[in-house]
Amino acid sequence: MKFYAIIVAGGSGKRMQTAVAKQFLLLNEKPVMMHTLQAFHLSEVQPEIIVVLSKDDHEYWKELCFKYNFNIPHTLVEGGKERFHSVRNGLMSIKEDGIVAIHDAVRPVVNTSLITSTFKHALEVGNAIPVVKPSDSVREIETTGSKILNRDKLVLIQTPQTFDLGQLRIAYQQSFSPIFTDDASVVEAAGFPINLVEGSRNNIKITFPEDLELASFLMKHNISG
Repeated sequence: MKFYAIIVAGGSGKRMQTAVAKQFLLLNEKPVMMHTLQAFHLSEVQPEIIVVLSKDDHEYWKELCFKYNFNIPHTLVEGGKERFHSVRNGLMSIKEDGIVAIHDAVRPVVNTSLITSTFKHALEVGNAIPVVKPSDSVREIETTGSKILNRDKLVLIQTPQTFDLGQLRIAYQQSFSPIFTDDASVVEAAGFPINLVEGSRNNIKITFPEDLELASFLMKHNISG
């Protein structure tokens, strides 16, 4: 059985208030995305890694790899207009069957055990989507105000979202829709049941400046997500 990981790097620097895309910002003295690739490379399954990146950033990434002596094997694929198209481009580069994880490049603290767990579950039941329960109260906004929701019935979705390649290929034959907010939503729309697995609260997504500080703290204290 072949294992793959598609690392989707489509972030910009808008929320970070920086001109540099989030995946290239420095985290503990090397770019965020290098930590992400390293986690997959060091996992038990050691998947073949595919990085989906805007074509405009390919040369910059190669320069960073040279500068930081980063030599983890990976294939570069051109990104698309939306995340959906980027994932589809990554999928098209895989010619064999197997299991594939789709992961955000800006989740660098992901634990190797979580990566391995999603692969093992997907191998058994077709897919595995890591989730955590919200700790805050949540409300739904309505036109006339808002209403409280039962947080015990809600989960927060993370990556890596891991699938049998057969499922994913069928799902990504669909046309793009705005309701496709992640890969699980694409696969679900194709008629496949979604299997949830326990994620990690430390598997944070780098979105705001303070997230970099938290990620740095977690890594320095060897607290993986």
